[in-house]
Amino acid sequence: MILPTKHIPPDRSLIGVGAEVLTLLTQPMTVSRLWDELRARRVAASQAVVDYKWFVLTLDLLFIIGAVRLDQRLLRRAAG
Repeated sequence: MILPTKHIPPDRSLIGVGAEVLTLLTQPMTVSRLWDELRARRVAASQAVVDYKWFVLTLDLLFIIGAVRLDQRLLRRAAG
């Protein structure tokens, strides 16, 4: 689930989706805007769209490892 396995390809693992989220998070965004950006990017690249629950789990993982923070209702990449 967190890492790719035999049954979960890298673009569907939480780490893989998290990396994609971090590339999209070049400026502070609301969660809904980030969700829209991720879906649009995946559709444009003909990749499988992850569902919202998987997206939220990805944000949880990124928050837990200190990669993102929530500041005044905006998600930001953590400094460092």
